[in-house]
Amino acid sequence: MCRYFARWAACLAAALSAFAFQPLGLAAADQTRAEKQKALIAVLESPDSTSGDKAITCKHLARCGDAEAVPALAALLTDEQLAAWARIALQAIPDPAADEALRKAASQLQGRLLVGVVNSIGMRRDAKAVDVLSQKLTDADAEVAAAAAVALGRIGDGAAAGVLTQFLTGPAMAGAPLAVRSAVAEACILCAEQSDRAGDAAAAIRLFEAIRNAELPQQRVLEATRGLILAKKAGGIPQLIELLKSDDRAQFALGLWVARELPGREATGALVAELQRLAPERQALLVLALMDRQDRPPVSLLAQAAEQGPKNVRITAIRAMRQQGDVSCVPVLLAAAAEADADVAAAAAEALQELPGDGVNADLAARLATAEGKQRLTLIELAGWRGIAAAVPQLLKAADDADGSVRAAAFKSLGDTIDFAGLPWLIERTVRAKTPEELTAAGDALKAASGRMPDRDACAAKLDAAIAQAPTPAKAKLLEALGAVGGARALAAIVEAAQSADAAVQGAAAQQLGDWMTPDAAPALLQMARGAADNSLKVRALRGYLRIARQFVVPDETRLAMYHTAMTAAMRDDERRLALDVLIRIPSPQTLAEATKRLDEPALRDAAANAAVAIAAKLASGHPKAVAEAMQKVLDSGVGEPAKARAQELRNQTKAAAP
Repeated sequence: MCRYFARWAACLAAALSAFAFQPLGLAAADQTRAEKQKALIAVLESPDSTSGDKAITCKHLARCGDAEAVPALAALLTDEQLAAWARIALQAIPDPAADEALRKAASQLQGRLLVGVVNSIGMRRDAKAVDVLSQKLTDADAEVAAAAAVALGRIGDGAAAGVLTQFLTGPAMAGAPLAVRSAVAEACILCAEQSDRAGDAAAAIRLFEAIRNAELPQQRVLEATRGLILAKKAGGIPQLIELLKSDDRAQFALGLWVARELPGREATGALVAELQRLAPERQALLVLALMDRQDRPPVSLLAQAAEQGPKNVRITAIRAMRQQGDVSCVPVLLAAAAEADADVAAAAAEALQELPGDGVNADLAARLATAEGKQRLTLIELAGWRGIAAAVPQLLKAADDADGSVRAAAFKSLGDTIDFAGLPWLIERTVRAKTPEELTAAGDALKAASGRMPDRDACAAKLDAAIAQAPTPAKAKLLEALGAVGGARALAAIVEAAQSADAAVQGAAAQQLGDWMTPDAAPALLQMARGAADNSLKVRALRGYLRIARQFVVPDETRLAMYHTAMTAAMRDDERRLALDVLIRIPSPQTLAEATKRLDEPALRDAAANAAVAIAAKLASGHPKAVAEAMQKVLDSGVGEPAKARAQELRNQTKAAAP
């Protein structure tokens, strides 16, 4: 789009947003279209109508106007404020009278008003305006001349193309301002593209060649070069290859763009043949362009590029396989994933994780049975990443491998693949783990698998049943798995474990209760905070209880009750300070008074002041007297900054408003 037209369009969009669309109340619902239009025209012709009313009226006429409205709209084309609105309607009216009005205005106006009219003529593609526009190509106002050129390009018929070609190749072009020459070139490109779409490729090619031979900005020459290659179709392949070989970055970038656009298997073949002749950094970019083509080359090209050649080309091809590869890429990617080069191996592993295709998972699972070394480890990891259920039998075998890294990878993948029927196997391996490493691997896999199970209660029942026979370290892992399951059945099992005489089991249960993601863990946490034999467990449990009070969605009265309960149960000032933070979630005169009551306790003063200030800020408009009094207490307590400054501000704000 010509920048002059773009500027006009931007101004028009701004004008549209300046007025809200509101019915003018001019026409009753039962009026005919002609009657409505008559009423709208009356608004335009009335000296008493405001500019805003006339602007909205033009918008209405753009929807329902016809030739009858043209004279009233044409009269506004000389109005600086309303000309753009009038052109909106004239552009939309499907009657030759609108074209005639715009042509007439183009012969009478100057400056920006003329530019707007010329743009409208171009938008309507009025073939009868070619003579008028051709005269404007040499206008002293460069904006007018540029707009006329683009309008001719939009019309794009043989007459418009002839005028533009004559100007492009004639003496007037040499003396025209740069902006006009650029606009003429843009218009010629529009004409050439229309010719090409209409089936006259020869005319398009002649015009594109003329643009390329003219003295123009590089961007226009590049645009013409693109059009020329596309118009030539297979005949443009040599010029496309020249672009890809060019030392000029802009030409090379254009080559990559056109490489994506030029259709045909012949073009694809030529580009593939050229691939190996390019510098490595260009090869990588051309690989991407080739894979973006509609008739892209076979995936084997990616496989070939991924197997050999410069490193950056290999990595580019490997990454392209993530979206465009298939099962045929598996051998190449597995080989690359086992390479010593960390960058190549990582790219291949990532590609294998996302490689599309229905047969990929089955292929990977089949290979696992016979794979060895690093490739076997990669396949085990892939089974988990891709969730390949068919690989579970081989993963179960790998869990007993002599290589510790293989065992660890197998357990991890089992956590992502095993189903409910296989859960007892993981439970048994966790309970009977012979080493700390095996316990960690099996327990982590059990936790991951439990979190995936569709029937939470059935899963929790199996885990709970195993706790009684498990040694203490395994109990902790089973409790972690219950935490991953969630739900009422799992919570009940953890609450029961929290009452164990074994301090380590109590601690593991407390950890799960403290991390529980629903408020129903609060009673158990409170019970532990009050009754645990170990003080550290009491502290941990109370902090979990306060986490629920501070962060979870509970009724205000419940939250306030939890605050009071926590303040009573707390053995340390650290937890009391956390409890004061609960009050901020339930701002009211009552909680404000509760916060200020704690200002007299030195260890709690700062936390109480912060809570009071936060609550007061939410109550200032509705309870100015209570806020003013509370903030005075904060100031009197001797609290430091920043609470002091905020309290002073709130006191001054509410003291004047207090009755």
